[in-house]
Amino acid sequence: SGDTVRCKLPAPKPGGSALSTTVSGSVAARSDAGNLDLALLVARILLVVIFPISAYYKIIGWPGIVGMLTQQGAPLPMLGGYIAIAVEILGALLVVIGLWTRWAALVLILYVAGTSIIAHRFWEFAPPAQFGQRMQFFKNLCMIGGLLLVAVIGPGRYAVQPRP
Repeated sequence: SGDTVRCKLPAPKPGGSALSTTVSGSVAARSDAGNLDLALLVARILLVVIFPISAYYKIIGWPGIVGMLTQQGAPLPMLGGYIAIAVEILGALLVVIGLWTRWAALVLILYVAGTSIIAHRFWEFAPPAQFGQRMQFFKNLCMIGGLLLVAVIGPGRYAVQPRP
């Protein structure tokens, strides 16, 4: 199961025959898979670390998020604030521990897309503020890209529910 590599080793003494040995490629494949699994774990953590931090500031700054959502014209701003905090905490936690990872990543994709459209409409801002909003918007697009990879690839082996 895997590619086979044949190596000819020189004979240990003059006049002896050459030794032939076979090394299975599955050892290398397992090593690569282990590296991928570790990379996926680190990537999952780094990708979602911003969400609990954001939730914390929404909580300590309450009802600031409600006022911001009201100003942005979001429907049901109080409920929106609660949902934002819940998604940021639970979604990040699920992605990090690797439980329902793909679904959690998809929920975070929808959440980040929604926040981009509601809160980072850079095209509506005057030039001084437009740059910051544009950077936030495109940072969110990058996060969506990373979350999409997690949703497609899965959490890897280091997860409560490892990928098959």
